[in-house]
Amino acid sequence: MTRFGPGRQGNLHDLTKTVASCLDLMVDLLPVRRLPPWHRNTGKRLVKSPKVYLRDSGLLHTLLGIDDIDALAGHPKIGDSWEGFVVENVLSVIPDGASAGFYRTAAGAEIDLVIESGRERWAIEIERASAPTLTRGFFNACDDIAPTRRFVVHSGSEAFRLRDGVEAWPLPRLVQEAGEL
Repeated sequence: MTRFGPGRQGNLHDLTKTVASCLDLMVDLLPVRRLPPWHRNTGKRLVKSPKVYLRDSGLLHTLLGIDDIDALAGHPKIGDSWEGFVVENVLSVIPDGASAGFYRTAAGAEIDLVIESGRERWAIEIERASAPTLTRGFFNACDDIAPTRRFVVHSGSEAFRLRDGVEAWPLPRLVQEAGEL
């Protein structure tokens, strides 16, 4: 068995390969989703490593020791949990042939989820708040990728419009619309 650490067999390269192999296995077995970066020739320095999500938010909560909704509400990973939950729900309904990724530049322009299907390209920002606000980074990223539609999915129950043609929707409505993409 290879042991890692000072004065032991193995090196950082071996550890990196082991972690990558374990992650590949978890993706193949389905408890982990690897969301690739979306990229086109935008002329920007893009983040190229994928985002990794646990596909089952209940499993994530168990691993984090979150036992109930009150513990979740005060936990620093609640936003990450919501993002993973949204990604998994939306990607479960998009049609075959559609592609999904995220967009992030070194300068801070970011879109949490980009979906392409046919002539459609959606930019989706994921905000846990029921009254979401969008950052300049979202709008800069939209300028880069030129989406046909812009959404922010939020934890509230109402749909409404934000500035610059951004539609703010609750998750069930976005899931329904993504299924009809």
